[in-house]
Amino acid sequence: MIKRRENYTVQKNESMRGGDGVVVIEQLLTADELYEKGRLFARIILEPGCSIGHHVHEGEMESYHIIAGEAEVNDNGEVVRVNAGDTVLTKSGEGHSIKNTGNTTLEFIALILHK
Repeated sequence: MIKRRENYTVQKNESMRGGDGVVVIEQLLTADELYEKGRLFARIILEPGCSIGHHVHEGEMESYHIIAGEAEVNDNGEVVRVNAGDTVLTKSGEGHSIKNTGNTTLEFIALILHK
């Protein structure tokens, strides 16, 4: 099966998880396509200054793989800068947030899998 970009479901969320600005979520695979082992496999886009607010994952993990841009990630209370090529892992019981601190679009792949 091939999924074409023009057929992806795209959501625009304002103030996601208490963050700033608009978060664009381009759903790459659905939960059914993940065999119900996860709930998200998506390309996320944040313009400069936009963010996803801090939140905790329970019974699941989330990873971000940065494709383009730079950001600050709150990784369980530690603020860390990330760039293209970096991967962030948030395990069950842990929390994180991400903010585009650069001058260009931040793009990353997000994957949430159930424990």
